[in-house]
Amino acid sequence: MARIHPIPRDQMSAEQIRVNDAITAARSGGQAGGPFAVWLRTPEFAELAGALGIYLRTRTTLPRRLLELTVLVTARDWAAQYEWYAHEKFIAVAGLDADLMEDLRLGQRPDFKAPDEAVVYDVATEIHRTKTLGADTYQRALDILGEQTVIDLLTIIGYYTMIAVVLVGLEVETPDGSTPLAPLAE
Repeated sequence: MARIHPIPRDQMSAEQIRVNDAITAARSGGQAGGPFAVWLRTPEFAELAGALGIYLRTRTTLPRRLLELTVLVTARDWAAQYEWYAHEKFIAVAGLDADLMEDLRLGQRPDFKAPDEAVVYDVATEIHRTKTLGADTYQRALDILGEQTVIDLLTIIGYYTMIAVVLVGLEVETPDGSTPLAPLAE
């Protein structure tokens, strides 16, 4: 059960309504969900976090399919149900294979056909699990993605990790109550 519930619109301040509406206009409309429903308690932060998310999704060098792969690897590592739920629908649109998503959901390394997908998975997984990025993985990432895209990738991992921590720590539920991710075995 969620530890903090969204603020009902009729109980929001004028600033919370303004920020809610700005966030949802860039997403799905209605009331802000997931981490934004929590962050609306501090509207300025919610607004800044929303703007950063839009920037990372639309203005970095990481192609959409690699961005969505990064988000799903992060969600899987944290068992962030809402994050997975919110992004799994973008797999096909982003051009990723459904089998890849299922392997990720189950905590298995997919059989990657594209070297850039494999290195994104390896970077994100290594950062999440070891809290470091080894020289070999870093060099492979540089060789395949280039310096700017590696910087963007690491920044995106950090942003979606921040979201995952909030979602998991506050037990934010998916809109339909589903739990698409089981905890991974240690």
